[in-house]
Amino acid sequence: MSKAFGIVNFAGRNVHIEGMQTYRPVGAFSFLGRYRVIDFPISNMSDSGIDRIQVYIRRKPRSLTEHLGTGRHYNINSKRGKLHLLYSENGMDNDIYNNDVAAFIENMEFIEQAQEPYVVIAPSYMIYTMDYSQLLESHIESGADITLLYHSVDNAKESFLNCNVLNLNKQKGVLSMEPNHGNAKNRNIFMETYVMKKDLFIELVEKAHKLSSMYTLSDIVNDSCSELDIRGVAHRGYFASISDFKSYYDANISLIDIKNLQSLFNEEWPIYTRTNDSCPTQYFESASVKNSVVSNGCLIEGTVENSVVGRGCVIKEGAVVKNSVILPDSVIGKDVYVENQVVDKHARLIHVKEIISSPDRPGYIKRNDTL
Repeated sequence: MSKAFGIVNFAGRNVHIEGMQTYRPVGAFSFLGRYRVIDFPISNMSDSGIDRIQVYIRRKPRSLTEHLGTGRHYNINSKRGKLHLLYSENGMDNDIYNNDVAAFIENMEFIEQAQEPYVVIAPSYMIYTMDYSQLLESHIESGADITLLYHSVDNAKESFLNCNVLNLNKQKGVLSMEPNHGNAKNRNIFMETYVMKKDLFIELVEKAHKLSSMYTLSDIVNDSCSELDIRGVAHRGYFASISDFKSYYDANISLIDIKNLQSLFNEEWPIYTRTNDSCPTQYFESASVKNSVVSNGCLIEGTVENSVVGRGCVIKEGAVVKNSVILPDSVIGKDVYVENQVVDKHARLIHVKEIISSPDRPGYIKRNDTL
C-alpha cells in the first residue's frame, strides 16, 4: 500500500476557458486528439503506486463521470484501490463559495476515512508527468511540513498569467505565494501540487473554512508560510497549464514538436485513458498530412498541416486545416479552409468556405455547431 492517497482538485476561480468550459469541466477537455486533461494527474498517481484517488468535480459532471467510469483503465489496483468521484454541491450558483475548501469540508468524512498517513494533491487542469513516490520520499526525508511542486519558466510575462508563483529563499523554502501579474519573465510557477500529512491537511482545511468562506487551499497554505516549514521542489520536463483558451490551444500545438512530445511521454511512464475500438485512420490519394498529430478512426481526403486532429474526424477533399485543433467527430467539408482554430466536438464546417483567425487569438467553433 502506498503511504499516500491522492486528491485531484478541480480548477480554481482563475481558470476560465471561454466557450469550451460551457460544456464540461477543464479536466474533461480533449487533449492531443485521444486524451483528456485529467488523464495526466490520475496516471501520475497510478504510476506512482497511489491506488486510492479522490477526484473532486465542481460542475457539469456528465462528460467527466462518463470518461472516468470505475477507473479500471487507469491500472488502479482493483482489490485495494478505488477511484472515488466526489461532488461539491454547496454554492453552485456562486463561485465565491464553490471553492476547493468548501468541497473538502463537504466530503470530510471520506478524507478522514483514508488510512494512508499522507496526501498528494494535484490539479485537474495542468499537463505534466511526475513520480509522486519520489516526491513523497523527498518530502519525508526533508522533514518539511508541506512540499510544493513548481516549474521555473522564462516566459512568465506573457504566459501562466492565471497561475500563482512561489517566492523561494536560497534553501528552496517557500517565503510566499502570489498571483503571476506578468511583471517578470523568470518566475517559479506553482503547479498546484502539494504533499503533506493527512492530519495537517485536515487541520488547514478546517482553519481555512473558519477564517473565510472565500479561502482556498492555496490561500491558507500561503498564510502558513511563516508558521510552517514549507519547501519547494523543482519539476523538470514538459509543463503546461490549461487556464485560458489560448493556453489550451498552445499546449496542443506545442506537442506537435517531437522534442516536447518526448519530454512528456515515456514508455516507462504510461498515460492511461479510456479507449474505444475504431479502425485506423484512412488517408486517401488526395490527402496531404504534414507535421500533425492525427488520431484513429479519421477519414482524410484533404490537407492537414501543423494541426491536432481528434478521433473520428472527417477532412473532405479540397479542405485545408492549418495550425488548428480539431476535436473528435468533427467534419471539415469540401474545399473549406480552416486556420488557427479550435473546432469543438461534432461541429460541421460545410457551408462556409474560409475560417481564419490570428495566431495570437485563435478562433473557436462551438460544439455541435454547423457553419
